[in-house]
Amino acid sequence: MDALDRLAEPGLDLLRRVDTLLAAGAPESHRVWPLLRRMQVLPGDAVRTFLDLHPAPLAGAGHAVRRLVRGYDDVSATLADPVLWSGPAAEAYGQARTALLHHLDEGPESLIGRLESTAGYADALADWVEGSRLTLARALADVLRSAEAVAVVAATSMSAGSLGSSGPAGPGVAEAAEIAARVLAVLCVAYDGAETLLREWAPSLAESTWRPSAVGRSRYDAPTRVGW
Repeated sequence: MDALDRLAEPGLDLLRRVDTLLAAGAPESHRVWPLLRRMQVLPGDAVRTFLDLHPAPLAGAGHAVRRLVRGYDDVSATLADPVLWSGPAAEAYGQARTALLHHLDEGPESLIGRLESTAGYADALADWVEGSRLTLARALADVLRSAEAVAVVAATSMSAGSLGSSGPAGPGVAEAAEIAARVLAVLCVAYDGAETLLREWAPSLAESTWRPSAVGRSRYDAPTRVGW
């Protein structure tokens, strides 16, 4: 359990009240409007969804992918064993073997290169989730201690009828809009970070294309071939 988990119950209770007040609108020209238009969700629902994101499964996925690399290394080592025969068939085999070794483990576009990139991307996402959860927890802690929170709780303690007719200028609405803006701003930055990660890693996550015409010696090639 991290800081965000510990703040989830009081934070969601406050944001439920914020969502209730914002359902009637918000002050005109308030900075919350562009954030609401961009996120297309009220802050309570946004935080509730973010609570389901945890770094551990992503870190675990990175470790699992790296374990696959060892299997590919074993295959590469087997292919690198010197052939004890010669002739046209041996030459054809040597060419096919070199191409396959290039495809398995020659540079970032090889299968092993893509696996390592996938693991790195999973690690980067895990770090993003961990950092974003901490930042959001700090934002929730700040709004829970704020004067705006007191005003929102007081306003939402009224009767349902009073709340329903409060409108965008009613009691607590301006404070609710301010809390919403602070929370949604943090989430916008978080999701910007996720999109940046995807753009940065996308070239390294592309499909590894089979290159049967690869030429040149592989780093696995034996220095000599022994004939019969």
